[in-house]
Amino acid sequence: MIPHPFGIISALLLIEGLILRVSEHPRFEKFFRFPPTMFWIYFLPMLASNFGILPRESPIYPAIIMNLLPAGIILLLISSDLGAILRLGRPALLIMAAAIVGVMLGGPLVILIFKPWLPPEAWSGFGALSASWIGGSSNMIAVKEAIGTPDKIFFPMIVVDTVVSYSWMGVLLLGVGIQKAYDAWNRSQREVIDELAHKGLGAAFLSRDVHFNYLLLILAAGFGGAWIANLLAGIFAGGAFIWVIILASTLGVLFSFTSLKKLAVHGAPRIGYLLLFFVLTSIGVRADLSGIFSAPVLILAGIVWILFHAVFILIVARIARIPLGLAATASQAAIGGPASAPIVAAAYEPVLAPVGLLLGILGNVLGTYLGLVTSWLCRRVG
Repeated sequence: MIPHPFGIISALLLIEGLILRVSEHPRFEKFFRFPPTMFWIYFLPMLASNFGILPRESPIYPAIIMNLLPAGIILLLISSDLGAILRLGRPALLIMAAAIVGVMLGGPLVILIFKPWLPPEAWSGFGALSASWIGGSSNMIAVKEAIGTPDKIFFPMIVVDTVVSYSWMGVLLLGVGIQKAYDAWNRSQREVIDELAHKGLGAAFLSRDVHFNYLLLILAAGFGGAWIANLLAGIFAGGAFIWVIILASTLGVLFSFTSLKKLAVHGAPRIGYLLLFFVLTSIGVRADLSGIFSAPVLILAGIVWILFHAVFILIVARIARIPLGLAATASQAAIGGPASAPIVAAAYEPVLAPVGLLLGILGNVLGTYLGLVTSWLCRRVG
């Protein structure tokens, strides 16, 4: 076993680094489509602790979470372009709202349906998963730590997220074949697509490459913002971690209105993801494999949840006469996030790709806040 903190940090960095290196290699890329990179970054540290290579408990794990999670959130949200999102217009924002509300209401509903078969504290797992299905993996990690989701509940939820969300993306892509028939039946306002095409939305202000001349400035913005969030939470909320997360998210959005936004093009979101994935390794190493036995009933609950989300979107799309392509784009923007939403969007209408990206970013901005609200709803019925 590796007991020393520096040894633990090195081992976790090695796991994260190897997974990211292999997953981004063209030869092995297809092996990480399902399960995705996030799953392996969580799963391999869990194997390491369950086989006695790394300790399951160490003071270094909460230290990693307390310091790196707020910084990672801030660096991801620095790239937010709320102006471009608002320019999407009423139909796009309405159907995205429907996608989000479908997730928020679906969580408490499935708890009510499956309550007799759910493990204790399952509400906290559904709360964390709702943050992922509104925003993304970063929001899921943030809400998990904010509400204290037990690790034995969190791992099955990662399985649910992987299985259900990737299956749902496949269903949405199949919908391309019925797009014309649906829009004719729905009397969809196809001019909405043309209006979006003429808005010149462009691509999000992001870069996968890290410009190392700016690395220290990026880290200063992230850790400086995390320090401010911890300081304010200590003054006004007794240091409660849930408020650290809320304040860090708010600071990240506020930073996007300043010149710090320029750090996004120099790799701030990439560094943010690296920090969050490292936090995920420190969460995974504390997990217990025994939690996997509750996954089948949770997967079934996840399927019912996603179907409720779909029905809710289709009802709104029917009332507002929104094209199927835009409805599918909003659904994937919520469930899958900004990485996969442009893929689904482009399959329906190439001009919707930047719309999918911007709606996914909107989900990232709102995911932590609304995930906490959904967690409260789930706790009330759980």
